[in-house]
Amino acid sequence: MDNEIEQAAQMLHQSRYVVGLTGAGISVESGIRPFRGVGGIWTEHGEPPMDGYQRFQADPKTHWEDMVKHRTTADDFSHSLAEAAPNAAHLALAELEEMGILRYLITQNIDNLHLLAGSRNVAEIHGNYTKLRCMECNARYEQGEISLETLPPRCPACRGVVKSDTVMFGEPIPFDVLTTCQEESNKADCMLSVGTSAFVYPAAGFPIDVKQRGGRLVEFNLDETSMTPLCDISVRGKAAEMLPRLLEALKASG
Repeated sequence: MDNEIEQAAQMLHQSRYVVGLTGAGISVESGIRPFRGVGGIWTEHGEPPMDGYQRFQADPKTHWEDMVKHRTTADDFSHSLAEAAPNAAHLALAELEEMGILRYLITQNIDNLHLLAGSRNVAEIHGNYTKLRCMECNARYEQGEISLETLPPRCPACRGVVKSDTVMFGEPIPFDVLTTCQEESNKADCMLSVGTSAFVYPAAGFPIDVKQRGGRLVEFNLDETSMTPLCDISVRGKAAEMLPRLLEALKASG
């Protein structure tokens, strides 16, 4: 893999505007189970209702009452989110941003690990499990900032109904986040994809858009994905092992 990593480092150095795209694979190495695939939560237990957002809209009070009860008996996934820490791949991406190589990061993960690692320019396309979001004005709050004494909770700014920031089945991607993702991917002449199967849209469309505009794609993943045939460089291996090697190659060359 040394040759591929050297080539990836050279490609990133030569690029004007690099945007990252991360998926569940990067967080599996922090002990967080994926939703889909081998070992996936939904693979084991089945997918949640496809109309979850519509159910929330119809009866947010009952949804919140169930959520509050659930917090007292947190499942394995919730526990793993709470216990997880950024791994070497998250830290490497944060350092690439600090070096000015990685300009923005789009993540499909809800686990907050990129922010904990020190990345600042992050668009969380599926939300963040540590936050709450107003359905009216899109204002976001840390859990604990909003009182749950009265359910459903209301936004202090506009009095709209507040839900978890994580995007439910049937829920549109929040407009502000989707706009940021589209703007950043439109700027990119290179996209660095890490730990994503390129299966879930709209995120899966961003690398295709970059490629169609003549940009370059660099992929780090354990296995081949549907995006691999489009990639200029594909590196196989664990992100927590390969991204630090990419970081060192970039430092050595520049």
